[in-house]
Amino acid sequence: MKGANGPAAFWGTVDLASAAVGGEAMLASDDFFAEKENLVKAEAPEFLPEAYTDRGKLMDGWESRRKRVPGHDWCIVRLGAPGRVVGVDVDTSFFLGNHPPFAEVEGVFAPGASAEHLRDAAVWRVLVPSMALDRGSHNLAACADPAPVTHVRLRIYPDGGVARLRVYGVPLPTTGDGPRDLAALENGGLAVACSDMFFSPMNNLLQPFPAKDMGGGWETRRSRPPGADHVVVRLGQPGRLDHVVVDTKHFKGNFPDRCAVDALCWPGAPPHALAGAAWTTIVPMRPLQADHAHTFPVTDPGPWSHVRLRIEPDGGVSRLRVWGTPDASGRPDGLTRALAAMSDDGARAALSRCNGSSRWVDAMLAARPFVSRAALEGVAHEAWWRLERTDWLEAFGHHPRIGGDQLRAKFAPTAGWSSQEQAGVAGADEATLQRLVAGNAAYEARYGWIFLVCASGLSASELADRMEARMHHSPENELRIAAGECLRITLLRLAKLEAECAPR
Repeated sequence: MKGANGPAAFWGTVDLASAAVGGEAMLASDDFFAEKENLVKAEAPEFLPEAYTDRGKLMDGWESRRKRVPGHDWCIVRLGAPGRVVGVDVDTSFFLGNHPPFAEVEGVFAPGASAEHLRDAAVWRVLVPSMALDRGSHNLAACADPAPVTHVRLRIYPDGGVARLRVYGVPLPTTGDGPRDLAALENGGLAVACSDMFFSPMNNLLQPFPAKDMGGGWETRRSRPPGADHVVVRLGQPGRLDHVVVDTKHFKGNFPDRCAVDALCWPGAPPHALAGAAWTTIVPMRPLQADHAHTFPVTDPGPWSHVRLRIEPDGGVSRLRVWGTPDASGRPDGLTRALAAMSDDGARAALSRCNGSSRWVDAMLAARPFVSRAALEGVAHEAWWRLERTDWLEAFGHHPRIGGDQLRAKFAPTAGWSSQEQAGVAGADEATLQRLVAGNAAYEARYGWIFLVCASGLSASELADRMEARMHHSPENELRIAAGECLRITLLRLAKLEAECAPR
């Protein structure tokens, strides 16, 4: 498959050496049988059984002659974008009796260096120590060195053929203040999640050159029934956006009918958390045309750290460009500003009113300052679902019973909030109150903790119905359901905390 995405072992990376992103095989000790340029082709290698040249069998890779003197062969590759290497694939596809038995990969950070300087004067670091290679195989190896590199050198021992060298890593953001395509791979952008990429990979969207054909874009399978697909891009730098370009070049009978663009300010957000994050639509749903570059102004410039392209119902997009200016100032609101201004003790007390788990509060304090409300709520979710049973039970114990006669003194800091949340109980008839009393007792006897539900907007009868319905769950399932309700209450209380922090 053409494209820049890393394999599952190196998910969230891009092939920095690929010619599709500007990678170049600069210099090799020997490429007698097959040219060094093949090493960085974006396309998968091919084998033509009957094809020969005047030097021997035509091979789709880099192949040196058989060594009759001491030494080994090597090839220097300039990466299309400087980056931190996560892993490599020394692909020996179709090299069966002529593959090297061993290989090593080195790296160096030397922007703009000539091939001769790199050969003779550069100080190289070992990224992947000498590894045994299997013939006709993808030979994957992780890199433990996090330092950025601009070039890599593949050493093979002693000689032979390698079809492709894939250098999977994370591109570095560019520096400077001027306008740029903040989503571009060469500027540090990276596609980190998508709904589907059956026909071609998501990071094709961000490649620097126009696609040669449909295979050079991002294309999803046909949805049955028609639905919606999306791709999430982490910008190389957070920035204030001006406009977005959605290019359907080459997609004529399979372009999406329409698209929209959302944005998020949460630098460093883990990819798995982005699906449920608080996105803001910056380009409302717009119709698309076949084989056309569409320019859409944004309704809210940000600053933003991520964008999400939504397409309906499915199809292919060739390129996504997100033009803007770097800006790391974030999108603070009243609550994030207030928490940033508080002392540690003050912030601990405020957050403890929202959630009684001490470990949840510790995690929130460690994450301060929050650059945006979306980041604050995202960390609140992440921190909560990383806790253990004992932490959840600690938080449960800071809530009063639903429909209790009074809020005990231990709940004094949140008594007003709890009364508001359980306002539906006020005025309930005696029969309903007795259902709640009996339900609380039965629930606690079965599960060992109080019944928790986000009660805002629910009547006493509805609360009793939910309590009785949840009595059929296994303890394991009910614990997670109760934890989810506790998190909903936590988020509501964060909003109430913001209201209290607002200037009067």
